[in-house]
Parts: sequence; C-alpha cells; structure tokens
Amino acid sequence: MGHSDLDPAVHERRPWNAGQNVGPKRPLKLRDIWAIRFYLDENRRLRDRALFDLAIDSKLRGCDLVKIKIGDIVSRGSIRNRSTVIQQKTGKPDF
Repeated sequence: MGHSDLDPAVHERRPWNAGQNVGPKRPLKLRDIWAIRFYLDENRRLRDRALFDLAIDSKLRGCDLVKIKIGDIVSRGSIRNRSTVIQQKTGKPDF
C-alpha cells in the first residue's frame, strides 16, 4: 500500500529511520568488551557473562547461542573441548 504524492500529510511525515545509522555496526573494541564483562561481573549476571564470552569466542549469532543446550556442551559430567553448531541463517556448521 503506497502513499499518494498529492497527499500533504505524506510530506509532513518523518521517515521512521531518520537520523539513525543504517547498515552494519562497527565491531566492538577491546575496551568495550572488557567494559561489558566488568558490568556483568559487578551485577553478578553469571549466565549473561557466560553467554557473552561464548558469543565472543565462537562468533555465533544470538539466535544460534540461545538454542545451545547443556547437553551440547557437557558430556558425561565433563565439559567438551569442541562442539559443532549448525548456523540457522547459513545452514553451515560453525567449528
């Protein structure tokens, strides 16, 4: 559904993304990563800290991180050294 150029209300309406940065975001700098880690430690958010560290180390997307189960990481009471995750967006394994 489009808008008519003859409608004066269309010319007054501001675009939804006016003034926002569009496109890819810049990567986190090392000091940003440490600031986030410090914040999570200060507020005792252990689960969030573990997910953040896993995200940084594995370079997985958020949707792939939240699908990981304990059984994917722990085997017979010990933590696995390696695990394979099939990425949702690309369908390719991430090592």
